[in-house]
Amino acid sequence: MVSTAVRFLSSIAAEASSLCAEPPVAVAFAPAEDQAFMRLALDEARRGDYPFGAVIVRDDKVIARGRNLGKVHDDPTAHAEMTAIRRCVADHGSAVLRGSTLYATGEPCPMCMGAIIWCHVGRLVFAAATKINQIMVPCADIAANAPFASITIKAGVLADEAMKLFDN
Repeated sequence: MVSTAVRFLSSIAAEASSLCAEPPVAVAFAPAEDQAFMRLALDEARRGDYPFGAVIVRDDKVIARGRNLGKVHDDPTAHAEMTAIRRCVADHGSAVLRGSTLYATGEPCPMCMGAIIWCHVGRLVFAAATKINQIMVPCADIAANAPFASITIKAGVLADEAMKLFDN
């Protein structure tokens, strides 16, 4: 019997590969390091207005965290990824983002993916492809249309845990 997680991950891979040729969205079993950092993003998500969290990692160290704060700040741009990027820039400057890894509990929306690309984040790892109240453009499509920036995208890390946050 195929588990729900494997079916979910397979559907992400099929969707991503049918939508764009590059960059590929890798869906595979996650190494312990990716799981550990995603758990930190999940912890952030539990504390947000909506269950979205993000952490930015460089040289195996968390350099910024963010959670959705749109309601708290009355700011529709205060998504978890944007909050983490803004905190990172405030604390460390923008240069540290170049080549970093951003872990997000949900697939970044077009606004967040645009910021991730403009910051030259080198790797994006996300848990689940949530499609609630979302502009329906996969992040891989946005990345494929940004030839000035190279990014590796990995989907499905702890996806089941991320989706459970929407049940509360």
